[in-house]
Formats: sequence, C-alpha cells, structure tokens
Amino acid sequence: MQRQRVIIRTLGVATAVALAATACGPQKTESAGSASSASSSPTAGASPEASPTTDNKPGEASPSASASASASPSASPSPSVKQIMANGDDTDQVRELQARLRQLKLMSVAPTGFYGSKTTAAVKSFQSKNALNATGSVDEATWKKIQSASKKPTADELRPPTVNEVDAPDPRCMEGRVMCISKESRTLAWMIDGKVVSTMDVRFGSENTPTREGVFKVDRKEKDWTSTLYHTAMPYSMFFSGGQAVHYSADFAARGYNGASHGCVNVRDKGKLSALFGQVNVGDKVVVYW
Repeated sequence: MQRQRVIIRTLGVATAVALAATACGPQKTESAGSASSASSSPTAGASPEASPTTDNKPGEASPSASASASASPSASPSPSVKQIMANGDDTDQVRELQARLRQLKLMSVAPTGFYGSKTTAAVKSFQSKNALNATGSVDEATWKKIQSASKKPTADELRPPTVNEVDAPDPRCMEGRVMCISKESRTLAWMIDGKVVSTMDVRFGSENTPTREGVFKVDRKEKDWTSTLYHTAMPYSMFFSGGQAVHYSADFAARGYNGASHGCVNVRDKGKLSALFGQVNVGDKVVVYW
C-alpha cells in the first residue's frame, strides 16, 4: 500500500512538470467566458465573440441571456435595464458603457469589456457632473442617464480596428529592461530605463486557465516552438513563468479577442514581435499587472 502511494505521488509530480512545459496555445471555442486571475494554472479557454465577449479578466462569469440582450439597448433609455455594472465586471454591456463614455470624452482608451480603474474613474466623473451619487458603479439611474446623453455605439466604436492604447506603466516597469504587460489595456510595452521602445496588442488566458500576474524574468527563448500539450505553433516564444510565454499567435491574428490563450501572452503582430524577440535577453524582467 505504501509503495502504491509513492507511485501515485510520483506520477502526480511528473504530470505537473509536463503541464508546465509548454502549456499554451489557443482553445477552439467554449461557451464559458474568458478571464485572467491570479492562479497557478497554465491553461486557458476561449469564448466566441458572437456571444458576450470576455477580455480575459478576473472575476468574470458568462452573462445571462437577459444581460446579453441589454448589452445593445435602443438609442432611447429602456426602463427595463436594471443590471448594475461595477469594478471587476466583464461583459458586452460594459463594453457598450465604455464606448458611450468615450463618446462623452470621459474615456480615451478603446473599449475592452472589462470594468477596471479607468471605467470607474470615468463613471465617477459622469455622476459628479450629473448630480448623481458618485460611487463609480453603474446603477439603473446612471445607466439611463448615460444612454440619454450618448448614442448607440457602432461596431467600430465597440471594437475599434486601431491598436489598443497603452496603459500607464506599472511602477515596477520603470527601471531596467522590461516587458511591461497590462491586462486592463491588453498591451505589451517594451521599456528600457523607463522609456517605451515599442508597444503591441496582447491577449491572455481565461478564467479557468489564467495568465499569472507578478514580476518574472525571461528564462528561455525559442524562435520556433510547438506546444507539446496542444500541438500549436508558438513562434518567438519568450518563457517567463513555467509554460507561460509571450509568443506570436496566428489564432489571435485571425480572430482577435474572439478567443483566448491557454495562459500565455499572445501577440498578433508577428513583425513587431520578431523585432522584440531580437532585443529581449534571457534575464530581462517581465511584469504582468492590472
């Protein structure tokens, strides 16, 4: 019996090591929404953009059918809208909120669908200017007021074709050579001594298999690599946390935020990543943050 336990423990360790080896690659499709949260799991799922899209953020859950319907209300305010949106939410309705706030010049970043600090600040500003309780969260009264002050966003307003605007760098990115990766703005900024050298769009893992947050170092580079778990190509891989790496994703290039990685940081601009791959050295810092 004791010998059987030892064998089981040994197999468990071997499995964990195998999962950490190359735990990346795009998921096909699944109904669950995608999100990123602090976790040691190296895999991730994807969600089709036809359903309420997710932007790989933490605390995300698939919206109900009624929430999906309210994500695109008519131009005039609807009294049936009762859902409260708040920091941490990740839905199509939040994306619409952000697009409307951008129309009102209260947000400068492109809609992501994730209700973070920028959205909270924009909502507070709107509430203060309109004699509403400035909580930073959206109740029914605030949502109606925002709808009446703006127009129904177009498809381009909801998902602009332009590159994501880079978020303010995390303080940990201000020294040395750093890949500074913001989950809120979904961008990677290559920085040297506090100066941004290049930027690119990125996407992350999902709720079940999130991209880890924190400070890491590039421990190896592989120009041509294929995931041994998912058998998907991972060109220009720069591994920083077990099987998680920054790498080019043909799936991201083709489908955008329609999907998610298995925990890696996907880049869709192969040319930019190729140039970055040539500049980054093993040992350079990687910061993943909200």
